[in-house]
Amino acid sequence: MDIHKAICEHQDLFGDLTSLVDEVEQVATEMTSRLQAGGTVFWFGNGGSALQAQHFACELVGRYEQERRGLASVSLTTDASILTAIANDYSFDAVFARQVEALCKPGDVVVGISTSGNSANVLQGIDAASSIGALTVGFCGGDGGKLARAVDLPLVVPSPRTSRVQVAHLFLGHTICELVELDFANGGEDV
Repeated sequence: MDIHKAICEHQDLFGDLTSLVDEVEQVATEMTSRLQAGGTVFWFGNGGSALQAQHFACELVGRYEQERRGLASVSLTTDASILTAIANDYSFDAVFARQVEALCKPGDVVVGISTSGNSANVLQGIDAASSIGALTVGFCGGDGGKLARAVDLPLVVPSPRTSRVQVAHLFLGHTICELVELDFANGGEDV
């Protein structure tokens, strides 16, 4: 691998992300509004995306950079007993849908993360959230796959390379968490 080429690809991709400014702002605004109204943000994905789901949930529960109260944010990838029970009793494709069905309510935000946009369990989780009336957000890459068409607010990273998409997702997730946090830290909280 040519390291110079890899770094240039990342640099070019970050320049392309400016096309998502409006979408990122809309996700952050909706997330803030729903958190203020008592909603919860649920995050999920597979592999590296599962780790990002955990990371973003943590940023809202803890803090990113500003002092404010902990925000209701949950990663559905952290409970091994629930994941394996659902996978065993139903199927691996049902692991997120079953949790969404049990925990989610209208007014919540459900974020599915899939670099390809085609992970069956992420799609089923999003379908379950839509059926409940939650706002759905999709982090995906390439052409967005099925996820971009299934969610209310897609964030499609314009790259077919998983490693590039995952780095961009980290940047987008951090940006959203920072915007949400600033609203709460600057008195935007309805308490």
